[in-house]
Amino acid sequence: MLYCKTDEEVEYLRESALLVSRVLAEIAKLVKPGVSTIYLDRIAEEFICDNGAIPSFKGYNGFPATLCTSVNAEVVHGIPSDYQLREGDIISIDCGVILNGWHGDSAYTFGVGEVSEDSKRLLEYTKASLEEGVKMAVAGNRIGDISNAVQLKAESGGFSVVRGLVGHGIGKKLHERPDVPNFGKKGSGQKLKKGIVICIEPMINAGKKETILMRDEWTVKAADGKPSAHYEYTVAVDKDKANVLTTFEYIEEVLYKGN
Repeated sequence: MLYCKTDEEVEYLRESALLVSRVLAEIAKLVKPGVSTIYLDRIAEEFICDNGAIPSFKGYNGFPATLCTSVNAEVVHGIPSDYQLREGDIISIDCGVILNGWHGDSAYTFGVGEVSEDSKRLLEYTKASLEEGVKMAVAGNRIGDISNAVQLKAESGGFSVVRGLVGHGIGKKLHERPDVPNFGKKGSGQKLKKGIVICIEPMINAGKKETILMRDEWTVKAADGKPSAHYEYTVAVDKDKANVLTTFEYIEEVLYKGN
């Protein structure tokens, strides 16, 4: 049986998700050529702690950092380092917090300076595939409806869906049941009920779907070396419309101000 959260518990999860959204907005101010990923990690940890929370990822199964910073062909779980961002890079930044005992988890892929049209298109389709998946997170639907919606949108742009990594339930634990794949058959999988809270997180490759695990035993990289993008929302299943607990608005206010 899946744990359906009460309305009150969903609001606690919203507070955690919104704090993650604010962390990513702080990081958005700093993503530019010459900035190291370890510096971004330090700023994120300070911001989380200053807001009465603790990082979800740091120490989780031995992960050494607050953020996952995955650059270019790195799909997810990149470890912050002295690497300095370069013009034209793309970087997925995944962040989690624990606030009042509840986890929040979100990811956003940023362009560094001026990126190629191909990279812009990858980001556009990955984000759009997330939005399509979210539309299916309604009571009475099934996990496969979310998975299929993500897959169809990503593949309609000529991109491929990573198979070995999936979204997940979230609550008092960072990873709970059910798994939420980004590929699958419509009408298959667990039936969704109001109060189930999940993280939908398309990981979409510009090239082929195959990945490799790097020597650090964390970083997952596209096997063909082509760019990969990743976006993630925390979403509560509701009766008529998905209840999205995360927001990208804070991030995009930073990215697009003055435009």
